[in-house]
Amino acid sequence: MKNIAVIGAGTMGNGIAHTFAQSGFNVQLIDISDASLEKGMNTISRNLDRMVAKEKISETDKSDTLGKITTFTNTEEGIKHADLIVEAATENLDLKLKIFKQLDDVCNENAILATNTSSISITQIAAVTSRPEKVIGMHFMNPVPIMKLVEIIRGYSTSDEVTNTIMELSKTLGKVPTEVNDYPGFVANRILMPMINESIETLYNGVAGVEEIDTVMKLGMAHPMGPLQLADFIGLDVCLSILNVMYDGFKNPKYAPCPLLVNMVMAGKLGVKSGEGFYDYAESRKAEKVATQFLK
Repeated sequence: MKNIAVIGAGTMGNGIAHTFAQSGFNVQLIDISDASLEKGMNTISRNLDRMVAKEKISETDKSDTLGKITTFTNTEEGIKHADLIVEAATENLDLKLKIFKQLDDVCNENAILATNTSSISITQIAAVTSRPEKVIGMHFMNPVPIMKLVEIIRGYSTSDEVTNTIMELSKTLGKVPTEVNDYPGFVANRILMPMINESIETLYNGVAGVEEIDTVMKLGMAHPMGPLQLADFIGLDVCLSILNVMYDGFKNPKYAPCPLLVNMVMAGKLGVKSGEGFYDYAESRKAEKVATQFLK
């Protein structure tokens, strides 16, 4: 397996492309616009610069990594030689189904199709393809170049061969792959999102303020980041989307999103990416500090 296509040059997509390229794979990074690709490549370059400054890699390593990545706005052209395609588009079911139907129609018959979804059913995605045994979840954690975990989610029809291949491939990236089964939220978000939602409920009910809640969790539970700050970092719209998937999937009221979260998303207060969420990131470059703190 030498050629890896990555669909989407956003936060997760450019991180996945960076990680594969740094591990020696040829990467085809695909997005719908040149502007998105340029932004993604600039992010990869900046992250590599940080690694050079910390003497984790050399300037030659940086050049070699960037040289392994080719960008495309034409999906068919970008995936035609891919052994593995990793979809990292927006967490939207209809969009993912459309992408996987297109990928299945045009990629080579032996290609494995993976999705970086953090909550959507692998089985449902696989059902729109003619190769459900070759569809699997690779849920990377953000920031991808730093975080070790990859949730490997096998759908109902995912073959043992494909699962084993992706498990071993993840190890070559320096990651720790963990195999889980296909249920809403998988493991990471099934546990994390109710905690974040309960933290928002605690704020909504007036038990304590934002900084107080985060301080309790950081100092009392040894979390590196408080749950409300983490929600801002993930994106409140993403948190809401994942909770809705879990609520729809389990029909259990404990997964129902807090009204405060719903209102904040409707108001456009999405966290770091919008400049305001539970914290205000407009001053003193707070957003950049939050987004890069794991890279220290």
